[in-house]
Amino acid sequence: MWIASAARMKEIDRRATEEFGVSIAALMEQAGRAVFDAMSETLPPPARVAIFCGKGHNGGDGFAIARLATLSGYEVEVLVAARESELAPATHQQYQMCRDYQVPVFFYDDPAWTLKSECVSCRDIVIDAVLGTGANGEVTGAALDAIIAMNQGGVPVISIDVPSGIHADTGEDLGESVWAMRTVTLGLPKPCFFQGIGLEHSGYWTVDSIGLPPGLLHESTGVKLVDPESVGNLIPERMKSSHKGDHGRVLIVAGCAAMPGAALLCAKGAVRSGAGLVTVAAIPSVCQTIASALPEVTFLPLEEQDGAISPASSAIILREAHRFDSAIFGPGLSMTPGVGEFLGAVWADWDLPSCIDADALNWVAKGITPPRYESIFTPHPGELSRLLRTTTAEIQGDRFGTVRRAVDEFQRAILLKGPFSIIGDRGLPLSANPTGNPGMASAGMGDVLSGMIGTLLAQDLPPYLAGIIGSYWHGVAGDLCAEQIGLVGYRASEVAITIPAARAKITASCEAHSDSVYSGSRRLPFMPMPSPKSS
Repeated sequence: MWIASAARMKEIDRRATEEFGVSIAALMEQAGRAVFDAMSETLPPPARVAIFCGKGHNGGDGFAIARLATLSGYEVEVLVAARESELAPATHQQYQMCRDYQVPVFFYDDPAWTLKSECVSCRDIVIDAVLGTGANGEVTGAALDAIIAMNQGGVPVISIDVPSGIHADTGEDLGESVWAMRTVTLGLPKPCFFQGIGLEHSGYWTVDSIGLPPGLLHESTGVKLVDPESVGNLIPERMKSSHKGDHGRVLIVAGCAAMPGAALLCAKGAVRSGAGLVTVAAIPSVCQTIASALPEVTFLPLEEQDGAISPASSAIILREAHRFDSAIFGPGLSMTPGVGEFLGAVWADWDLPSCIDADALNWVAKGITPPRYESIFTPHPGELSRLLRTTTAEIQGDRFGTVRRAVDEFQRAILLKGPFSIIGDRGLPLSANPTGNPGMASAGMGDVLSGMIGTLLAQDLPPYLAGIIGSYWHGVAGDLCAEQIGLVGYRASEVAITIPAARAKITASCEAHSDSVYSGSRRLPFMPMPSPKSS
């Protein structure tokens, strides 16, 4: 499923009406039905509903919901953040239909509007239909008052398309924005769900096609949401006659005296994701730590200097490189000066596909030239800020643009970690990963991920696809932990344990639903989920 900017959605709407004959009224009806269904799943009738409408087409969707809710037995009040004369023609038609069904409607110039807006806490649920994807300036006037009333009401809010006051493209707050429990977005996901404050304010979001022509929704926008079917189809299969040499020989260059656990977690990620052979190249104390916890791993002991890998160890790595199919550099390596010298010497002649992570990325930021051979960088926002010499806030405010910039600057695949990790590479669309949950924001998760990506590289997947599959698979493993253990407090080592079960879940889902279409919803295992809608 593609992710669409506000301008792209405007063009899709235009083409739907002009080229395919889909009326605005029909789209409003479909949007109203989609949000009404979401509301009904959350809170069935009879319940008290406040619907805040704007003057544009989002307001028309809100009026359609009001009519459907009234007919279904809800107690409905509509508060319009505009005067009647300001309503768009299609929105005014929806208002007139509401009036025919005697739905109580209060316009902004009605003295009762303020009183009703101050009583939002008396309702059971609120529908936010004030501002849509066209909002791009600071929120003022009636729209601002409506947003404040919804936020202060303390009642669950369902937003239509995007939360009012959130810029659809950047996710930035336009002065004040709705904090939604859920967002039903129309047509395609919007960039604001993946960056800026929109990532939080959108809550749990789903997508409904609202009758837009499928051909328009399937055209490339340059940014795609990863779907389970494609991941399931791309995960390497095992032949009955295969042996360990067929499934990748992974070299992990990681760890130091102060951080042996990073190398261990990386090795666990590689082993549990199905590498045929995993070898850790590290100083003796790190090798000893891993040997006692993970007997399946073999070792390439390296010389030590100041508790980390010495520069002289580069000769050992280069001499043994031919034995491996991929490499992982970085977890727990440390920033001891000798490590930088070691990496510079190794990478100057390196010819294996590699995952560059953690401290290895920090050395790149300090000027060490990365391998010329194909590789993937897997930074978190702090590491990428050092690589691009910018701030973490700037990265989080434009995650798609930042990944494009990093791809251009470093000419290799980039995986920006975080909620909805984003993967990019030269000449390919950006991909956003929908799996994972907030419990994964803890130490060691990235080390496990790098081990998984190293395995996929060793199994002949290109870096871009290894990043997509690895991040999706890793997120599913985290979601299983959240289901089985709890949302907060499970460990990276527990995520590693669930990697095989996550693989089985992905492949089974792909087989069971090969004829279905992914809804594009961000599905978290700890939240009640409705049945997915086709889009």
